[in-house]
Amino acid sequence: MDEKPAGTRKSLVLASKSPRRLQLLREAGISFEAVAPQFEEPDPAGWLGGPEFYAESTSYGKASSVIGDHADCVVLGADTVVALNEQILGKPTNRDDARRILDTLSGSTHEVITGITILSPADYREITRHAVTQVTMRRMSDFEIEAYLAGGQWEGKAGAYGIQDDGDPFVTLVDGSFSNVVGLPMELVLELLAEVGIKPAR
Repeated sequence: MDEKPAGTRKSLVLASKSPRRLQLLREAGISFEAVAPQFEEPDPAGWLGGPEFYAESTSYGKASSVIGDHADCVVLGADTVVALNEQILGKPTNRDDARRILDTLSGSTHEVITGITILSPADYREITRHAVTQVTMRRMSDFEIEAYLAGGQWEGKAGAYGIQDDGDPFVTLVDGSFSNVVGLPMELVLELLAEVGIKPAR
């Protein structure tokens, strides 16, 4: 657990163990505890409400699964999806699935959507929002996709790629929040946390 800086009245719990989300919050100077959510994400294949609502609903589910044991804290839940033409492309289940996703995204401009939920029981506050970033990828050859898959960087990542990875070979343009593509739209997150009294230590 990260130490709480002097003067901070509320403790923040992040309902995630994602290394990328932990790093983004730490770099922003936010003190928090990370807790793995006990929430089963809905199957995107059967989702009818659109990718924005999916990301928001899943972020709320993650936050809600943690709040019971941390009712005196502020809880932050987040969920990131990649969508192309309203089709949700989540985290790949295996290497073949990652190949399918990268094949689909090759040469496309797609959306990276992160749902954010803030639960603050002490203030009777529930806030759910989402951020959208447009990402353009160049056309990839079969050889390039196979080489990327062999590196294992697709594992556990929405859309089967990580823009933060050194020398990302595919992304040519990011329109919107870069940190959103990494896993947390920090501009939105800091704005919402400030509404419930959580601010950076510096």
